[in-house]
Amino acid sequence: MSKLANLRLATEDGDDNDIYSGFNESNPLYDVNNLEEDEGFIQAVKTSHGRRPPMTALKGASPFGTKGAGGFRNNLASSMGRQPADSDSGARPMTSVTGAGYTAASKRAAFGSTPGVFDPFNQASKGSVHGSELENIDESTPEDKIKTMERTISKLIDESAIANCRGDHTKATEKAREAGKKERQLVRLREQVGLSDGISVDLTYSVLFNLAVQFEANEMYPEALNSYQVIVKNKMFQSAGRIKVNMGNIYYKQGQFSKATKYYRMALDQVQNTHKEVRIRIMQNIGTTFLKMGQYNDAITSYEHIMTEKPDFVSGLNLILCYFTIGDKEKMSKTFQKLLNVNLGIDDEDKYQTDATSDNPQESLYLDAIRNDMLRQLERKRQQIAEYCILTAAKVIAPAIEDTFAKGFDWCIEQVKMSQRHDLANDLEIHKALMYLKERDFKQAVSILKTFEKKDTQVKAQAATNLSFIYLLQGNLSDAKRYAEASVKADRFNSAALTNKGNCCFYSGRVDEAVMLYKEALDNDSSCYEALYNLGVVQKRQGNLDESLSCFLKLHSIVRKSAEVMFQIAILYEQLEDYSQALEWLMQCVSIAPTDASVLSRLADICEREDSGERSQAFAYRLDSYKIFPADIDTVEWLGAYYVDSQYSEKAIEYFERAAVIQPNEVKWRLMVASCYRRSGNYQAAFEKYKQINRLFPENIECLKYLNRLCTDMGLTNELQEYAAKLRKAEKMQESRAQRSSSAKQRRSADSSNDSRNNSASGGSARQRRMMNSAEQQPHSGGYGATPKQIDASYSDPLGPAMERPKTAARHRPQDYDEFDDIEVDENLLPD
Repeated sequence: MSKLANLRLATEDGDDNDIYSGFNESNPLYDVNNLEEDEGFIQAVKTSHGRRPPMTALKGASPFGTKGAGGFRNNLASSMGRQPADSDSGARPMTSVTGAGYTAASKRAAFGSTPGVFDPFNQASKGSVHGSELENIDESTPEDKIKTMERTISKLIDESAIANCRGDHTKATEKAREAGKKERQLVRLREQVGLSDGISVDLTYSVLFNLAVQFEANEMYPEALNSYQVIVKNKMFQSAGRIKVNMGNIYYKQGQFSKATKYYRMALDQVQNTHKEVRIRIMQNIGTTFLKMGQYNDAITSYEHIMTEKPDFVSGLNLILCYFTIGDKEKMSKTFQKLLNVNLGIDDEDKYQTDATSDNPQESLYLDAIRNDMLRQLERKRQQIAEYCILTAAKVIAPAIEDTFAKGFDWCIEQVKMSQRHDLANDLEIHKALMYLKERDFKQAVSILKTFEKKDTQVKAQAATNLSFIYLLQGNLSDAKRYAEASVKADRFNSAALTNKGNCCFYSGRVDEAVMLYKEALDNDSSCYEALYNLGVVQKRQGNLDESLSCFLKLHSIVRKSAEVMFQIAILYEQLEDYSQALEWLMQCVSIAPTDASVLSRLADICEREDSGERSQAFAYRLDSYKIFPADIDTVEWLGAYYVDSQYSEKAIEYFERAAVIQPNEVKWRLMVASCYRRSGNYQAAFEKYKQINRLFPENIECLKYLNRLCTDMGLTNELQEYAAKLRKAEKMQESRAQRSSSAKQRRSADSSNDSRNNSASGGSARQRRMMNSAEQQPHSGGYGATPKQIDASYSDPLGPAMERPKTAARHRPQDYDEFDDIEVDENLLPD
């Protein structure tokens, strides 16, 4: 107010004290009742440009100079409170703008202002003092503070929502919490200044709802439920009943389907009948929860209501699944027909096609702009959902509605052909062929796929791809290659066809061409898992370990939970001698496939190599592998050898007996069992086991040597003579076999050297070979008793030599000392 102190209203007599004089007087210029008598006004109306002549006094009114006649202009001061000059006292024309501040530049420049600048109060001459002082005026009233805090809260809510859309849920939650804190401060401020009645209910609702949504996005379900409860219990919030749908969704995610159904029904009761779309969505959620709980009849009730009011593809598919579960064939067929008649809500596809007869470039630009916009993407998504639901429903009901799946597919194909989705009939035909493949009926599958050779290009390429893969599995490389080339010719950008052709080239030995085809398939479709996996395998076989590892790591980024990919990465790290990384990837593989015995065995191998001989961790993994797959001979052998090395021969017997069951014709496992008995001190059981082995394998010399040694140690004279004779006989038979094999080799070498001779000499050479063979066998014609031979009773333990006992004696005993010489042996202890 200090800046307005210099502004005064000047009077004609210069009386500065009466500043309110003249305000109650009426200016005759504003008297509209006497316009007809105003000659200047009438003349201005009559002129072509509407210019008024100079002002003249009205009848009965004095000029502007007198006070009693309403001298209004005489009472006005200038813009800075100066008295008007004498030259300005006269009547000025109506076109003058002097009083508004628009004067000549020379005249205004005399007062120190900038020429040509609007400055009626001449503030430029006094510098920037006025602006700075006006900026420093304190406007921080409680109302201003409240408005500022409300804008800040709204901004925080917007930032939280944007962060949620970008996937940064942590930042979104932080912004939501900050907005909630600011909102509570705002409420306290309003209560302090006495403005509680103006609390914004919508702002409080927005803060609480946004906070609950962010908690739900971060899977902080208890906090989200608490925030939703605050909204629901507050009666000031309108339409808060819909929030119960969100609460039901949280309980659904937690697996509490009964509570989810309860909240869905509460929300359905609070939604008006006019909101038909919302009620249908809630009914879909209720039907889904009934499906999860196994209450199929209640789910059928919900889905039937949806298909009656507003049918959609997902609800129709779920209804078919419910009917399939209860085995109602008739209703499955009727619902499938209703599913085919569901309106997709998409206009004709021709609107995205360019008219060939049109030369309008604007139309082409318009079509290019809308061909892949968000609306077009939404239409594609709806089409994909519709195709998935129809094909899935057909594959589900085809084996159930008829006696055979072939008849069921035929009925479904006929219904699809008669509907507006007739283009899906070819896909059903291909699914029918795939069903024949699952039934191992390759002939029927091939016959169905061959019918597509004369159809349109897309279906033909798909059928040729499947045929190529079938022939490749059957080993028919020529037909597989032929159909792969036909598929590539029909659609050069078909990644599956290029992958099949690459497989054919790989099996043909053209590895480089296969690599090129795999890379071309990936160029066409970067998500072609088969091509990427095959490329990694081929690079691995070629020794390009780094490139192979790059392929599998890229595949792992696409398929996060593939145990095969993780195993390949671990093997590559093992080959690169990075055992720590190999262990890490194998552990991840075990978490995905905990019942894969081969992964556990590989993990045990790496642990044994990494721990520098420490086998405890490797033993744990081997034991887990044995529990999962006890028929793995390598794992069984490792566990048996581990117990033998640990001096637990009794426990090793179990694993060697298991190996003998797995490989019953392999004698070494039985010999290891007998050796374990002998190592553990159970000589009688070892002797019986060797006798059993001798009955099964009478020509095994190693077993006979063990029997001779045991008979000698146990003093069994009769058995010793028997097994000694068997040993001599077995050794002679072994020698004769060795001689016959050596003579056969000589004959083959002689035949190869005599291939250039004529046929007349072949008879004589044969006779000579027979004479040589009889001469070689003549020394052995005397029988087994003609040339007595010393028995070789030496043997080698298949489990290795036993560990020596620790030498604890204080003195050295003589060699001929017998510690059992003075002990009388009871005759009952001797063998029979």
